[in-house]
Amino acid sequence: MKAVVVHGANDLRIDERPEPVAGPGEVVLHVEWGGICGSDLSYWRHGASGTAQLKSPLVLGHEVAGRIAQLGDGVENLDVGQPVTVHPAELVGDGIMPERLSGRTNLYPRIRYFGSAAFDPHTDGGFSERKLVRASQIRPLPDGVDTLRGALAEPLAVALHAVSRAGDLAGRDVLVNGAGPIGSLVIAAAKYAGARTVIATDINDASLRIATAMGADEIRNLSDGASLPEDVELVFEATGIPAVLGGILRATARGGTIVQVGNLPGAPAPAALGDLVTREITWIGSYRFADEITDALKAMSDGLDVAPVITHKFGIDQAAEAMRISADPAAGSSKVMLRLSSPN
Repeated sequence: MKAVVVHGANDLRIDERPEPVAGPGEVVLHVEWGGICGSDLSYWRHGASGTAQLKSPLVLGHEVAGRIAQLGDGVENLDVGQPVTVHPAELVGDGIMPERLSGRTNLYPRIRYFGSAAFDPHTDGGFSERKLVRASQIRPLPDGVDTLRGALAEPLAVALHAVSRAGDLAGRDVLVNGAGPIGSLVIAAAKYAGARTVIATDINDASLRIATAMGADEIRNLSDGASLPEDVELVFEATGIPAVLGGILRATARGGTIVQVGNLPGAPAPAALGDLVTREITWIGSYRFADEITDALKAMSDGLDVAPVITHKFGIDQAAEAMRISADPAAGSSKVMLRLSSPN
């Protein structure tokens, strides 16, 4: 079978890999769609993502959906041909967590994640025609949610987790800074959670058009002279760019809250943080998700449409071009999707 494999910085190949066979408690997934994420781009461009360094070839991809092709012994309540997506995280060890972190499995210290080089051997992702998956990681798609949209349950789960970190959003006014794929999904998640108004800011008109389609009530292009709003009680920062933090803290109301959704760099970086103290701002981190992928599927079933973030589609043999488009702001891309195989 074909797989999208990164061998090093700027070295992406379509390799032939052995066909997987389901063992006890496992399924083989016939993967139909995958969404390209920032970590996929980082492995491709730099041979690393954060502190995880490539030591051997890695199959990319953790946003995938398809249909079950094979069931291993002991797998129940799943059927061959059933459309599903995958929770890409697997806890390594006994899974026991302190009581204060009960249910927050995203904070477990050792997690294997699809398409990650954090462990050696690495954890291959799902950008392949077939993928071996533990049955416990499978999430069936609800009626009305196809595999194209189902592949975006994972990033929508990230957005829903960020929104949950802010508490009850009903009737609140919200700023989302950064209208890339995650920021746009945070907009949709905030509106789904009952936010009264959402202002979206970015420096790219194409991204802001998508933000509008995802439910933003107002958009501001900061590269065209627009300014951040003032005295916003709740802000979601989705760029992960340290240089913007000073402005975001100033835009946040005194006693307000910032949820940091965009991944900040692990190395020292300058940022103006004085207002964090003088304005008594609550700054909350948001990392991946626990089981909000189940909530994401329900939200889609309820009518939350992720389709506006999908801007490009490529076949598996065009994976290198798909990565280039996804990494190029001038291409007007948001979520770039790979058709990994045709439906059986």
